[in-house]
Amino acid sequence: MNAPLAEALSVVLLLAVLAWAVVRPWGRSEAVVAVPAALLVIVVGALPPDHARAEAEQLSPVIGFLAAVLVLAQLCDDEGLFRACGAWMARAAAGQSRRLLVQVFAAASAITAVLSLDATVVLLTPVVFATAMRLGARPKPHVYACTHLSNTASLLLPVSNLTNLLAFAASGLSFTRFAALMTLPWLVAIGVEYVVLRRFFATDLYAGAQAAALADEPDVPVFALVTVVCTLAGFVLASALAVDPAWAAAAGAGVLAVRALVRRRSTPLALLRSAAVPFLAFVLALGIVVRAVVDNGLADALGHLIPEGTGLLALLGIAALAAVLANVINNLPAVLVLVPLAVPSGPGAVLAVLLGVNIGPNLTYTGSLATLLWRRIVREHETDVGLGEFTRLGLCAVPAALVAAVVALWASLHVIGG
Repeated sequence: MNAPLAEALSVVLLLAVLAWAVVRPWGRSEAVVAVPAALLVIVVGALPPDHARAEAEQLSPVIGFLAAVLVLAQLCDDEGLFRACGAWMARAAAGQSRRLLVQVFAAASAITAVLSLDATVVLLTPVVFATAMRLGARPKPHVYACTHLSNTASLLLPVSNLTNLLAFAASGLSFTRFAALMTLPWLVAIGVEYVVLRRFFATDLYAGAQAAALADEPDVPVFALVTVVCTLAGFVLASALAVDPAWAAAAGAGVLAVRALVRRRSTPLALLRSAAVPFLAFVLALGIVVRAVVDNGLADALGHLIPEGTGLLALLGIAALAAVLANVINNLPAVLVLVPLAVPSGPGAVLAVLLGVNIGPNLTYTGSLATLLWRRIVREHETDVGLGEFTRLGLCAVPAALVAAVVALWASLHVIGG
């Protein structure tokens, strides 16, 4: 296939895959279109089979890790970890909606960082709804915090987001150095988000609420909590030993899975469902389609746009480009496209890409798959989330958080070194 035709076909297929993922007609999986599209680019010659194989080999550890974390998060939910978290938030809020927002920020930031953004969107958001209703508080500020933090608070660790895993593999950084460099940007971005949401939803937060009843408080699932802590320690140890972090995630999921099976709280089929196999197939297929687009001209086009170096202005330019691209084609394809172009400039440039693709998606519904999933969950709870309101909040939060986080990353690179 000649280059212009291959480029046109690859772009059309990518747009079709993303459109299906956004709309998901009849509730069908994202993989329904993505897998045939990936096969098509190979069959017609838009992507050589050896390039497709190389992309699959690069993505396979990431997909394995994602599966393990999804199972781990679901088992933690089955153990009651998120219900206990909701009870803690209600108790600590003491009947004040503004204090509840602080608790939601703390819980969502920690859960996103350790159990990934999917856990915050799928498992914490319904708990936050229930907690707000329990207090008689208006839920909107708190559920918006969940979606914004599912993106922004995923900056901290390589395991917090699928985009982080892809960039981490290419950055050459250790687990601990990645976390050290991203700690200050993570804190700064969360702080900006809090200030913006506090002001944006001031009326809702000053509305009346009431103290939660303390009866029937769920017990803290100590075993699940200890398993999560040990899994996090396993990530650090695995990095030090040059072992894929997927093994640590699999070990944590395996411990809870055996416990659930022995106690008959789960079944092998339920565990398989929690791994979201169709979504994993979608991630792999999307990577192959994006590789076809990159190989057929997009890399050359963006190569002229992406700044070189790791000076402050260069980092700001890289992050801005990544944020724009994330909102145009979604953050997962954006990181697949931009990370290889940023690698020659060093780890700092790769981390700047992450700032853009993790903070930027808070601007539009289509910026990340997590935001799309959050929107469906909110609608299930009969809460209206208007496009105009979502965008206005994004326009207030995203530029401020992105610029502040980039400056913090630039400072971290100078103090710690890339």
